[in-house]
Amino acid sequence: MDLTRHLHTFGHYLKTRFGEKVHKLSLAGDFTCPNRDGTLDRGGCTFCDVRSFGRDAAALSIADQIAREKHKTDRARRYLAYFQAYTSTYAEVATLKALYDEAAAQRDVIGLSVGTRPDCVPDSALDLLAGYQQQGYEIWLELGLQTAHDATQTLIRRGHGLADYRDAVQRAHRRGLKVCTHLIAGLPGENDEQVRQTLATVLDIGVEGLKLHPLMIVRGSRMAAQYRRGEIAPLTQEHYAALAAELIRHTPPEVVYHRVSATAQAPTLIAPAWCGPRWPALQAIAANLAASGPQGSALGRPWPGN
Repeated sequence: MDLTRHLHTFGHYLKTRFGEKVHKLSLAGDFTCPNRDGTLDRGGCTFCDVRSFGRDAAALSIADQIAREKHKTDRARRYLAYFQAYTSTYAEVATLKALYDEAAAQRDVIGLSVGTRPDCVPDSALDLLAGYQQQGYEIWLELGLQTAHDATQTLIRRGHGLADYRDAVQRAHRRGLKVCTHLIAGLPGENDEQVRQTLATVLDIGVEGLKLHPLMIVRGSRMAAQYRRGEIAPLTQEHYAALAAELIRHTPPEVVYHRVSATAQAPTLIAPAWCGPRWPALQAIAANLAASGPQGSALGRPWPGN
């Protein structure tokens, strides 16, 4: 079932803007994170794999990583360089500029997508990204919020709160930058109503894109131990698909969904097992949207149960 019939996907957005398919290339800039280097903590957020994600890739230059990633796909001729691993604005601006410049200079790279934390985006980094946008590059600032509830942020040892996110978005928007916000459904202690509240808060602050993920338990994370002790129960695929579709229906149609689920492979993935294959969850979400209405169709209506 085609999600694009019911959802404003990032792939469709890029194809509409550039007239052809644009493929996103995941890169690692050898960054760390204040939740790992001792600035805030050393164990990372409780859902994160504390091992060296992206370290092997970061041993290669950005140009070499882009060349390697291009060889993995023959589905596109233009590319978006995605600085994904760790906190990709967590360095001096001169270091950031060198890495971003190297990516932007590669043939057929039409823009940058930079993943980071809301408390790690100084004005100097935003000014740098705005400069690329002024040169005509497609620029996205991806902020990992996960939840709008500060109590949950503390529980998962995130190290920042909603106020940091609001401030980062407002400063990005003053520079005309597009923001994509990452949200996780199924965090410990949160129910569906709290997930709905998170979406409503993010939409009220203002956002151009969203990434929605189910909580996944991965090896090397603090949550892996909690899961083994029976303290965490991930959402079922049926539950997540229904909740995701509900959130999508309450999202304005102009907001771009960069992702509506997530996957991981063994041995990294511990639970839920349904996050291994990519398509079943997407098909379940598409079927729910087809039956109950597409993105934006529930705007102005009360949430279920209200």
